[in-house]
Amino acid sequence: MDLGSELTTLASNGASQLINVIASDGWAAVKSVVLGLWRRSHPERAEEDLAQARTDLLTAQEEGTAEQLRQVLVVEWQARLSRLLLAHPDLADELRALLEGALAGPEANGTMPAAGSITITSHVTGGGDAYVAGRDLTVNREPRAPRSESR
Repeated sequence: MDLGSELTTLASNGASQLINVIASDGWAAVKSVVLGLWRRSHPERAEEDLAQARTDLLTAQEEGTAEQLRQVLVVEWQARLSRLLLAHPDLADELRALLEGALAGPEANGTMPAAGSITITSHVTGGGDAYVAGRDLTVNREPRAPRSESR
């Protein structure tokens, strides 16, 4: 694979993952990392352009047209990332690290995508315990001796 096609593939993957995360609850956590990469080349518009893309995509989600806009935004940001990488090939390693880290999908970084509001109800009878967690849960305690019931 030559350098040009490698950078094009990297830009394509980057744009796809960027647009996937930009309208998610996870955006706040990765925004500064993405802006850090982008500001090295285009500091004048980085934050505004990403904010506008996020606003547009969130609005489209409410209107039910998100998939169409997502496709347009991926193409747009692929072109931007391609230009960035062609002008600054030294940023390729940083973009790769970003794709493997902050922009990685839920299965890659161990987080679950935002699912909106969730209601969990637990009912315990007979003196049992209930444990509820939104993610990992570890309970360390000594096992109880069986209770004898008197009648």
